[in-house]
Amino acid sequence: MMEELIEKGGSMTLLKVSSKSSPTAVAGALAGVLRREGEAEVQAIGAGAVNQAVKAIAICRGYVAPNGIDLVCIPAFADVEINGDQRTAIKFIIQPR
Repeated sequence: MMEELIEKGGSMTLLKVSSKSSPTAVAGALAGVLRREGEAEVQAIGAGAVNQAVKAIAICRGYVAPNGIDLVCIPAFADVEINGDQRTAIKFIIQPR
């Protein structure tokens, strides 16, 4: 299920989160990407999706901490096109400190 929400674009892997996403599933996928690539981007559109994304990032911190990885999260806006419409997403750039 998470495979269809993970995109490899630019220099970072992008995980798209919806309001229906499971925070633990997103956290597991995020932890895998961080261990493999060292950084990732999480993208969410709407309050519910941002809520699930923030929970997933918090859970992920607990997953990678035993490996000595301390995460930081850099929030930013991103303009995305969905079905021909321009939308503003919140993106979280996740990197080790």
